[in-house]
Amino acid sequence: MQSKRLIVFFLSLLLWLAVGRSGVSAQGEDLRSLLDQSVRQYPLLKARAAEVSSANQDVKTSTSEYIPRLSVQHQYTYSTNNSVTGSFYPNGGTVISPSGGIRATNIYDGTFGSFTSALLEWNVVNFGKVATNVKAARLNEATAQAALDNEIFQHQIRVADAYLLLLISEKLKAIQQSNLERAEGFRDVVNAGVHAGLRPGVDSALAQAEYTKAKLLLLESERNQQTQAYRLMELTGALGDGGLTIDSLNFYTALPGAPTPTVNTQSNPVLRYYQTRMQATQARSTAVGRSFLPSISLVAAGWARGSGVSNTDDSYRTDFSSGTNYQVYNYLVGISTRWTLTDYVPLRHRYKSEQFKARRDEELYNEQSLRVQRQWKESDVQYQVALEQAHTAPVQLDAARQAYDQARAHYTSGLTDLPTLLQSIVTLNRAEADVAIVYSNAWRSWLMVAAAQGDISLFLNSVQN
Repeated sequence: MQSKRLIVFFLSLLLWLAVGRSGVSAQGEDLRSLLDQSVRQYPLLKARAAEVSSANQDVKTSTSEYIPRLSVQHQYTYSTNNSVTGSFYPNGGTVISPSGGIRATNIYDGTFGSFTSALLEWNVVNFGKVATNVKAARLNEATAQAALDNEIFQHQIRVADAYLLLLISEKLKAIQQSNLERAEGFRDVVNAGVHAGLRPGVDSALAQAEYTKAKLLLLESERNQQTQAYRLMELTGALGDGGLTIDSLNFYTALPGAPTPTVNTQSNPVLRYYQTRMQATQARSTAVGRSFLPSISLVAAGWARGSGVSNTDDSYRTDFSSGTNYQVYNYLVGISTRWTLTDYVPLRHRYKSEQFKARRDEELYNEQSLRVQRQWKESDVQYQVALEQAHTAPVQLDAARQAYDQARAHYTSGLTDLPTLLQSIVTLNRAEADVAIVYSNAWRSWLMVAAAQGDISLFLNSVQN
């Protein structure tokens, strides 16, 4: 019986020593395809694109002010025909025209009437009012486009960062899976030794505790991996029920390696947005100032009128046809000018308001410029430190593996106790995780350099399949 236990023990030991580390990664979605998908599908980007289309229509609306305005109307009426001599005030167009026959007594019999007119008005001289409105509209469109470009850029940075976070969570999950398998094999070996009477019973309890701890770490890594997967799917605009498989590319086989470029804040989409926003506000203030100036228009009109009251003998006819047949025809051509002088006071305050808004946008631009420069310097420092850590971490991993191999061999030979071996397992697990984390941090730091530079291609060009 004792010999059988010894055979089981040594077979378990040989199996444990023979366990190797291997990993097969399935080909999945790569970063560029997910970036393209997110730009096409993410709702916020679609909303920004709709704002650009709306601003484009505003440009067309302001440009249409160059087109002459043509108004036509036609009406049939049934009314009385009584009037007196004298002027009246139209009161904003709410007073009905009092034209009619002048007689000693009123006639309350109604008659039919008709009126057709066409009015053409062309604003030929406006002292630059239309031009400034068109310029302001075009700059508003440019601002909307800059906002879209900035939102696309920032979203691509978020997607790329989420991609890296999902990769590291998957890597940590694989590391914890290997750690669990290592702990399981170690537990089986210890249990076999305890059953064979070669190890004390406390070793079995310690091995079981280490296995349970490894299982808890694996469950936690699975939770983190699933959370990051959902976040990335949300950013791509398609939050499905199934899992998301991504390609690890060269994120764990190489480092960025590219030198930090010279800062060029003018290429940053954030600054371009604030700059065009400032220009649009200045253009609006100019348009408000010009709106006080007068307009000179060419006008032309023609109209025809019919009435149930004869224009020859003032006789009444109540039938419909007598009122709808035209009796008189007129035309008009001329030049018209209109200048509301009292608009100066409110327009002056509006102009000053827009000037203050322009100053606000200028200071916001300056604030963003300072922030971008700070981000660039900070990302550069983090990138250099991350590279140094990425070059140092493999040394720690090699030392941890050697310590684990020695502790395992010593424990097998009975030259060391179980706590020493357990400590080497913990150290190896932490070292494996550290290597994955520092590699991920190096790539994330390089991504932040690209974000501060305002050029995501700086990051993408470093990524190879």
